[in-house]
Amino acid sequence: MGAALPLGDPVPADGSLPDDLAIAADGAFGVYLHVPFCRVRCGYCDFNTYTATELRGARQDAYADEVLREIALSARVLDERGPRRPAETVFFGGGTPTLLPPGDLARMLAGVRDTFGIARGAEVTVEANPDTLTDEVARELADAGVTRLSIGMQSAVPHVLAALDRTHDPANVATAVAAARAARLDVSLDLIYGAPGESLDDWRRSLETAVALGPDHVSAYALIIEEGTKLERQIRRGEVLAPDDDLQADMYELADDLLAAAGYRWYEVSNWSTTPEQRSRHNLAYWRGTDWWGYGPGAHSHVGGLRWWNVKHPAAYAQRLSGGVSPGAGRERPDAEARRLESVLLRTRIAEGLPIAELDDDARRGVAGLIADGLIDGAAAVRGRIVLTLRGRLMADAVVRTLTE
Repeated sequence: MGAALPLGDPVPADGSLPDDLAIAADGAFGVYLHVPFCRVRCGYCDFNTYTATELRGARQDAYADEVLREIALSARVLDERGPRRPAETVFFGGGTPTLLPPGDLARMLAGVRDTFGIARGAEVTVEANPDTLTDEVARELADAGVTRLSIGMQSAVPHVLAALDRTHDPANVATAVAAARAARLDVSLDLIYGAPGESLDDWRRSLETAVALGPDHVSAYALIIEEGTKLERQIRRGEVLAPDDDLQADMYELADDLLAAAGYRWYEVSNWSTTPEQRSRHNLAYWRGTDWWGYGPGAHSHVGGLRWWNVKHPAAYAQRLSGGVSPGAGRERPDAEARRLESVLLRTRIAEGLPIAELDDDARRGVAGLIADGLIDGAAAVRGRIVLTLRGRLMADAVVRTLTE
């Protein structure tokens, strides 16, 4: 059910923003819609998700209406601070959004459109489990205004999927991609590497299978052992081995080699696309620190430098909204130093890089050493930007430490 939320300051019952909060009227605005439902809980996952036995009175069939209530509340809050901005990106994440009927997702998207507007050419993404994506579902989503599906492939190897507690049939990934293409939707495939028992050859098979399906975008994430998950407990008891850092590094290099050979270019440490237009514009907004409102239990939002997060459980979320109360559980307003550190952390991860001019004097003195160590691109540094090399992507945390300590 996800890691504990931070404490933060209390959120007013009406959700109102601080009086002195400055919001750029022409700044980018994105929308995240969290769907917290899953058929089963994957052993590695610490996202805020719930199976049917964990809902404790919350109802999936009422969820779309609850989100629409929060959208209406957010409009009242933002109207106090200036004109509404159309959503440039919309992202349905989870959980498994496609566990809901496509009509429910369509109603939520229509709520965003009717309330804020959706910008011309906006990116509208839905995460999908391969077993839940049919031709009819893909067509209904496309008709509703969805432009992109992010399909949770994870692996093409059955024993790796089993180690991750993923229940989908690997063959259904190709079926899901075909359904998306028939509906003229862009396709991203999500992969995970470093699962217990996964070999380099297993990982090669997954990469080659993914590339053969011809997606527009590939995400490849190293398995991270999150505290409190089933997998963490299994490792602690000695039932399975923890991921091997050296093997995961080899897997990352293999991914970058195979994807580059197939015409994909990295634009963030764990993401590759066929063209700049196929990059995830929604995720880039996170890494660049622009504004977004997150709807749903446990969803996080960021507007004008203020961050807040909703109560976690779907029942508590529904109860608050039914009473006309903001579902916000807490909020914080990082100071200038915290924002600077976060900017270094996030923007060094993307291929466009971090402007050296934004670093303090101590950090700038560390740039030459990072170039000498082969961690950042020297030519890019001469042009005034911190851009990671392949070696730097493998050691991104070390680069951030050098630039922030």
